[in-house]
Amino acid sequence: MVSGGPGSGKGTQCLKIVETFGFTHLSAGDLLRKEISSNSENGAMILETIKEGNIVPSELTVKLIQREVESSENDKFLIDGFPRTEENRRTYERVVGAEPNIVLFFDCPEEEMVKRVLSRNQGRVDDNIDTVKKRLEVFNALNLPVINYYSEKGKLYKIPAVGTEDEIFTRVRKIFTSLEV
Repeated sequence: MVSGGPGSGKGTQCLKIVETFGFTHLSAGDLLRKEISSNSENGAMILETIKEGNIVPSELTVKLIQREVESSENDKFLIDGFPRTEENRRTYERVVGAEPNIVLFFDCPEEEMVKRVLSRNQGRVDDNIDTVKKRLEVFNALNLPVINYYSEKGKLYKIPAVGTEDEIFTRVRKIFTSLEV
């Protein structure tokens, strides 16, 4: 699993991990946005929740992730941006019946994350200053227990997420190489 605040570089680094180590990248946010665009019955509720900077119900996000895992031929996954809360974590582990092997945490200062989100210009509904601040508040309040949980289990790898993309990936590569993934 891959964790970090909005703009911490999770998505960028996941792409590099996919290219280098052959993982399948599953972004919880991308799966939710895909569900919104599919005009499913859950799409409107997901859109409103994301617009408000809040977290989509765990059962729904886990089901979207599980559907993607089950339809893939790969057995190595990067689940990006999930779990974000203890309730997410418990729901994931209950529904899937497993814990992640490792958890990468991209540790990035808040001012750097805000700068990155506002400059990435991806046209996302939640990439504006008010929503970014709210997302960071929610992330900081709810994600710390998840980070602590995996840290206590020896599964957390904290990556300083400041520097160039390549400098940060050098730190990531060392973790994967040491684990022989």
